[in-house]
Amino acid sequence: MNIVYLASEVAPFAKTGGLADVAGALPRFLAGLGQQVTVMLPAYRMAGPPAAEITDLRQAVSVPIGDRTVTGGLFESRLPGSDVRVILIDCPSYFDRESLYVDPSTENDYADNCERFVFFSRAALEACDVLGIEPDIVHANDWQTGLVPVYIKTLYATGRAVSRARTLFTVHNLAYQGLFGHWDMPLTGLDWGLFNWHQLEFYGKLNCLKGGLVFADLLSTVSRRYAQEIQAEEFGCGLEGVLAERAGDLYGVVNGVDYDAWSPEHDPFIPVTYTAEDLSGKAACKRKLAESQGLEYQPRVPLIGIISRLAAQKGFDILGIALDDIMGLDVQMTVLGTGEPKYHQLFEAAAARHPDRLAVNLTFSNELAHQIEAGSDLFLMPSHYEPCGLNQLYSLRYGTVPIVRAAGGLADTVTDCTPGALESGEATGFVFEQYNPVELIRAVERAIELYARPDDWARLVGIGMRQDWSWHRSARDYVNLYQKALAKSG
Repeated sequence: MNIVYLASEVAPFAKTGGLADVAGALPRFLAGLGQQVTVMLPAYRMAGPPAAEITDLRQAVSVPIGDRTVTGGLFESRLPGSDVRVILIDCPSYFDRESLYVDPSTENDYADNCERFVFFSRAALEACDVLGIEPDIVHANDWQTGLVPVYIKTLYATGRAVSRARTLFTVHNLAYQGLFGHWDMPLTGLDWGLFNWHQLEFYGKLNCLKGGLVFADLLSTVSRRYAQEIQAEEFGCGLEGVLAERAGDLYGVVNGVDYDAWSPEHDPFIPVTYTAEDLSGKAACKRKLAESQGLEYQPRVPLIGIISRLAAQKGFDILGIALDDIMGLDVQMTVLGTGEPKYHQLFEAAAARHPDRLAVNLTFSNELAHQIEAGSDLFLMPSHYEPCGLNQLYSLRYGTVPIVRAAGGLADTVTDCTPGALESGEATGFVFEQYNPVELIRAVERAIELYARPDDWARLVGIGMRQDWSWHRSARDYVNLYQKALAKSG
């Protein structure tokens, strides 16, 4: 199959979150299965060298934006470690900015985000014409490319390189929908007749993500559990009706892990490497992490790691209530992340109350993230909702037992450590169902209780480390979805 993969961010060229990791990994593994893949993203300011070698193709695309035409250039590169072609679409007025989506001076979304990603979506389709790419599948991701399936079914339905392509639209987080005022509709070039509650309109606004949900041939999201959750009101973000109508076309595929980048056997960021067969290096990683965080190294006291965006979605409202009780247990904790100011303040105040037990890093460091995964005994993810989650998968590989709430991908990837599940070799972590601080505290207490039994703990760690959540598995699932899309009629 010839696949064009569209994303607003792709690692290592540009990244703000998990979408970039997926877009930088999945195409490489699809290519490894014999698929022909071309990745396209905007040529942001941060996308240039040293991320990868980039060549100016000296070709242009022109896109009508409202009553004017905007021209962009095309650059070419490769995903590192592969032959996967990457096309970067250049338009300095839209993409030569300090940030991808948010104006740092105001901390608000750029006012022209609709226009910017309308341009990218149409420019990517125009680039297929210019470069002679005739895809079988166009795989679009999140609201920034949500209009791509709409264009393929309307303005690009005949006589274009993409006219015969089927579309898969993947939702990585339904909460981000690309909502804009109705006055932005003319920028899209689409007929006003599409601005209705069945298609692009959402409470009087243009909803780019809804366009993808309605017009794509198939839909996917990043875990089976999340695919079910978003069809109900609690997590449907107002689109549960649309998703329920398309339930037969909606699939969940858990994101994979790039074990080349995340494995304690060869991680260059950790002080000592280790394996499931020889965990002695993990003890050395714990000692080094504790020392770097200003905590006393205590080999028989569990060290809990947290790496996260500090937001309510991630469960920090209930953790805030439970935090002093947890720190009153025989544990230590280290936190890495940035986010909402109220959670910065929460952790800073808690660290002041528990200076010998709690270390807080209100920043982001990839190196420290690897060290926390390797040096912690437990990893805490009490999310209210979690479409997939990657850190619980990293943690399993690093022998760092996850404590999670049964939400989205966390429920799909972590099996609760009941006595029966541990005995049968299925247990991989500690799972709590109800979203409240009491349940959270009890899950931590259960983990501490098992940690005090070294043989049982070693068994649990070993089961987790031998799990396979690689991209090889996920890529095969996506190939199956592409084949389903090609088999659809109409």
